[in-house]
Amino acid sequence: MRKILRLFLIMTILIPCVAMAAGQETTRISRIGLLTGSPSASGPALEMFREGLRDLGWIEGKNVTIEYRYGEGSNRRVPQLAAELVALKVDVIVVGGATPALAAKKMTAAIPIVMTYAGDPVGTGLVASLARPGGNITGLSSLSDELSTKRLELLKEIVPKLLRVAVLWNPEASSSARSWEIIQPAAKELGLQLHSIQVRSPEELDKAFADVAKAGAGALAIMPGSPFGATNAKQVSELVAKSRLPSISNETVFVESGGLAVYAEDRSYNYRRAATYVDKILKGAKPGDLPIEQPTKFELIINLKTAKQIGVTIPPNVLARADRVIR
Repeated sequence: MRKILRLFLIMTILIPCVAMAAGQETTRISRIGLLTGSPSASGPALEMFREGLRDLGWIEGKNVTIEYRYGEGSNRRVPQLAAELVALKVDVIVVGGATPALAAKKMTAAIPIVMTYAGDPVGTGLVASLARPGGNITGLSSLSDELSTKRLELLKEIVPKLLRVAVLWNPEASSSARSWEIIQPAAKELGLQLHSIQVRSPEELDKAFADVAKAGAGALAIMPGSPFGATNAKQVSELVAKSRLPSISNETVFVESGGLAVYAEDRSYNYRRAATYVDKILKGAKPGDLPIEQPTKFELIINLKTAKQIGVTIPPNVLARADRVIR
């Protein structure tokens, strides 16, 4: 009888302890690798990404950690940064741009990759199709082909008598090279001559703008891709101001730093949408089964202060379409 009583007492002590231990079992912390331009330039978009994660129950420091890697305007650093994230064995890699996406794809076929924007992912060979990407990549495209053409059209609207456009592009960035290719037939239809100026690194920007001055162009189109990204926007906009040419880019920070116009997808919205892909993947979805979204929100931003400084009058029909005007 005493043995039975002793056993009963032991069980009454052990069962609550076991239950308590089970309740206190450590929640697994998922790891996200994030590869983009720079923390300062990407700040608002990254906050939207974190906000999107929080809304889905993923709290940084609680049940998810984010490993940040920044290219800081150098495409040549990107493969090394992608390799670092792969070596960390993160659960998913989030990339901003086609170059980081291609670098991450070369480094791993196993870790899921989510694009926040990546030009034409089918044209660059990142995925098989938008509806069924296959492989380990999904996310959002950026309609870069259509947008690059639209920027050229906007320049023509802003400067109706425009005949010659200097084009800054980077042959080492896939999105930039493709944009240069795409706008050539569009330029012919608009009656524009294009003057190609290749720039591979920030160190080449001063010489590039010296070439712009010699080109006899009436406007300047800046293609996507480092070194024309957010990291070097201030340097680019200062050089643009010295050239006194009407200019257009795809980087919001460019127009905020003194450029004339920007037309692009809303990057912050894209990053927030990317959080939904990360959520699905962390819950077991295969990236290759998740259709790639095309952007639905775009921004036309005009800097009227710059227009006044360079002596350009923005046509009323263009101004009326602007989502934001800097005065």
